[in-house]
Amino acid sequence: MTSKRADPRSPTLEQVAERAGVSRSTVSRVINGVATVDPELRQIVQQAIEATGYVPNLAARSLVTRRTDSVALVVSEADDRNTADPFLNRIFTDPFLGRITAGALEVLRPEGIHLVIMPAEWTAQAHVVRYLRQGHVDGVLLISSHNADPLPRHLCDLNIPAVLSARPGQPLPMSYVDVEQQVGAKLAAEHLLGIGRHRLGTVSGPLDMPSAQDRLNGFRNALAVHGYPYVPSAVGDFTRGSGENATRELLAAHPDIDGLFVANDLMAEGALQALRDLGRRVPEDVAVVGFDDSVAALQCRPQLTTVHQPLEEMAAEMARLLLARISQPESRARSVIFHPRLVRRGSA
Repeated sequence: MTSKRADPRSPTLEQVAERAGVSRSTVSRVINGVATVDPELRQIVQQAIEATGYVPNLAARSLVTRRTDSVALVVSEADDRNTADPFLNRIFTDPFLGRITAGALEVLRPEGIHLVIMPAEWTAQAHVVRYLRQGHVDGVLLISSHNADPLPRHLCDLNIPAVLSARPGQPLPMSYVDVEQQVGAKLAAEHLLGIGRHRLGTVSGPLDMPSAQDRLNGFRNALAVHGYPYVPSAVGDFTRGSGENATRELLAAHPDIDGLFVANDLMAEGALQALRDLGRRVPEDVAVVGFDDSVAALQCRPQLTTVHQPLEEMAAEMARLLLARISQPESRARSVIFHPRLVRRGSA
């Protein structure tokens, strides 16, 4: 089998143009992604690039397009050096990040866009901001949940294209993707009532996070409509250990609870462990509903009834919004809200 080309030197732009029967400038426009190139002409040039084995000079291309063909997935979190479960441990074991990454890559990879994952503890954000300001990436997919997080505001002030993974804690002109959190919590409340549970409690996430606030309020509001003015609660931090500890705290104060809504699946996994240790059968004595429908829900015993949020689809939409913003920097910020649904399994 002979090689496509005998010339050991790298093929040039002129050779691609000659092969395609077009001008050098047309080849350049195709390589640089100029949208006005005729689709048939673009295909001819791409075939010539493949046939010659031409590899674009990305450094030179970036000088023309001012693009790096990379975006950053920034995971922003408060400094937690005094906790038993450090931030860097959590982000690479939490199924949430894996699902977000997979969903974003479904959109970015076909476009030839690289994804750079960057942890950003608040005490180290200056380094992250410096990196972003230096233009190493074209935009940011930002996972940020706390009201006090300064990074979303920094990105807005610096006019760096960015899309948030949830509703921002403070009003900002930044696109975001979210799920109807309160609707999801309402689904959990109505399911527990529907299976005959009437002494209900909840383990919330950190109350400086809009998603945790919405899930708690949605659960309480749904129960208030049904004549339940008070819902006992304990606060966790979305980790398995915090769910276990909060459940112990809740059951110590309210031992008659027969239905429990836990604000994410990892905490619900911890809640199930606490209930086993306390001799409570699930679902016979206490029915448990989580939130997320992550891999943790399937690892629970019994498997977890939970509120499904379509994280992969949400992350894909984040990536689409970011690419649109990079292409049209003056376009307005947008929000896209997804619908949750209840997935019933063995725990409730």
